[in-house]
Amino acid sequence: MSDRIKISNTDLEVSRINFGGNVFGWTLDEAKSFEILDAFVAEGLNFIDTADTYPWWVNGKGGTSETILGNWMKQRKNRKDLVIATKVGSETKEHSFDVSRKHILKSVDESLQRLQTDYIDLYYTHFDDEKTPLEETLAAYDEIVKAGKVRYIAASNISPQRLIESFEVSKKNGFPKYVALQPHYNLLERAKYETEYLPIVEKYNLTVFPYWSLAAGFLTGKYRSEEDLSKSVRGEGVRKYLNEKGLAVINALDTVSAKYNSKPASVALAWLIAQPHIGAPIVSATTTSQLETLFAAPKMKLDQEDLDLLDKASK
Repeated sequence: MSDRIKISNTDLEVSRINFGGNVFGWTLDEAKSFEILDAFVAEGLNFIDTADTYPWWVNGKGGTSETILGNWMKQRKNRKDLVIATKVGSETKEHSFDVSRKHILKSVDESLQRLQTDYIDLYYTHFDDEKTPLEETLAAYDEIVKAGKVRYIAASNISPQRLIESFEVSKKNGFPKYVALQPHYNLLERAKYETEYLPIVEKYNLTVFPYWSLAAGFLTGKYRSEEDLSKSVRGEGVRKYLNEKGLAVINALDTVSAKYNSKPASVALAWLIAQPHIGAPIVSATTTSQLETLFAAPKMKLDQEDLDLLDKASK
């Protein structure tokens, strides 16, 4: 079994890599998704992240990712061995951001149905709608936790102010508290998390699961020039990183990966894992060779010299 870490204030033990299920039903069909999932758990990893709206950009409403994951768990009969995270509140073509009681109660039942399970381990506020009273959102979570549908709640795209207020509301009313945070954080996106969210993480002892851990693929090192952007469907999304800082970070990753005979992506993930409060980076793979790169990250112990080099290049 691979290394595991306990999510703060819970009894959930998770692997140090969190598989991102946004690829199920998007760049992977069901058969390929099953192959990748089989290889992921064969490595001893147990933590899978999805959302009720993945991949809405394909069909306008989402749901396919949870459906594929549910079919796989049913076929493999392995639900009890896994920690499943999904989310509520995101925008689709059918509705805008929504964390109202009505939407949460409807969405959780739909997610459970698609996942073919009777409980969700970690349920995220995917996006805050910024208008539903926090009391209403957290009271809805209280209902579904008491009903056994959800074990713990977590937060993703919520402003620092509303996040702090949510802890006060939970404490005052005896509602469940967020146990984890899923922020945008990687070697190229540090400032916002480190200045605005890290103090909250420290104060409330949250475990952090960063998304876009590889900066939409830029930190794999495959995009080094304008010509490289046409290499994949995601290429245009990393154009903003093709600058002096981005290339300095790639250089530093090259140096460290050469030292360990590894890949830049493994080093980028190992850097994240080495940061305080980080539980597991969320990252996807569409081939078994990409999976091997993910598997290497938790086994890589970067020394202070490596960390300093990466820190300096990414500041």
